[in-house]
Amino acid sequence: MKHILASLIIFLTSVGFNFSTDITSTDYKIKTAKKKAKKFLRQQKIPGMSISVSQNGELIWSEGFGYAIRKPKTKVDPSKTLFRIASISKSITALALAKLVDDKQIDLNKSVYNYLPDYPKKAYDFTVKELGGHLAGIRHYKGNEFTINKKMSITDGIDLFKNDPLLFEPSTQFSYNTFGYVLLSEIMQKASETEFNTLVNEYIFKPLGMTNTMLDDSEINFPNKTNFYRKKRILSTSVANEYKVAGGGFLSTSEDLIKFGEEIISPSTVSKEALSQMITSQKLKSGKITGYGIGFSVECTKNNTHKYYHTGGGVGASTILLIYPKEQIVISVLTNKSGVSMDEFGEQLESIFIDSKTF
Repeated sequence: MKHILASLIIFLTSVGFNFSTDITSTDYKIKTAKKKAKKFLRQQKIPGMSISVSQNGELIWSEGFGYAIRKPKTKVDPSKTLFRIASISKSITALALAKLVDDKQIDLNKSVYNYLPDYPKKAYDFTVKELGGHLAGIRHYKGNEFTINKKMSITDGIDLFKNDPLLFEPSTQFSYNTFGYVLLSEIMQKASETEFNTLVNEYIFKPLGMTNTMLDDSEINFPNKTNFYRKKRILSTSVANEYKVAGGGFLSTSEDLIKFGEEIISPSTVSKEALSQMITSQKLKSGKITGYGIGFSVECTKNNTHKYYHTGGGVGASTILLIYPKEQIVISVLTNKSGVSMDEFGEQLESIFIDSKTF
């Protein structure tokens, strides 16, 4: 009897050990995430999606789901298929801004008017930092501005909102908007005396090897670019994003965004000091934390570790980029459909790759 009990204990211990190992293994996590991804694609009726995940600087999972183009059927390739990344563009802008801070070409605490003296005067002054943190009171889109299909320069785009009053006294409220990043990109152009897209290409894309990330030029039919859908089988209307490239106008692949996310974990193009100003949450005058730095939402995981991220929603695009510095994990998800809420799916992936623990 003693021998039987001893054998049973050994067996159960062995089973328990294997189960514990399996639920935290990379293969198990990927298998679980893949099931979630297929369900998400099906439930949200997304034509095509690309997911890439890295850990410790290495891709551990990169896969395309569905179609970049439905007719003729063209599958998503996470290394090649170009999606609109929408507001993840703000994170890219923030890294370029950090470089200008390093080079002492921009002081975040200086007034916007220090760089753009001809910008129409408002009831309140506001700083570059407030502008990048959505605290300046600049308004968001109204009417059909979100879907404007007229190619404009950044300077021309400012005409859409420059004469409007601020919505509130700066730093008394948080109000997310994209026009603030149009203004921010104009400041960056003026301060550096370099066209914005050239600036980003030289400071970020080239050094990081992001060869598949670029301005969504409405007059160029890029190879490997996905079609953009508002429903599973209905194409979105055309849109010109050139003027708002800093806030939502880049094309990229999920794998290129992994390279970008890894730079946030271990920066090589900017100093940690400059980067920290982008990934540190700002505060209102009341002392309330906004949960947003410059170009990055800032939160903590269930394990109380740092998490930097940004979602994006554009014409024919719903996206999310998640960066976990302590765990050394980056997750990027790009889709070619408008109006998909990415937060819940992001939380599911976070639960799989970050929150899971050994039993």
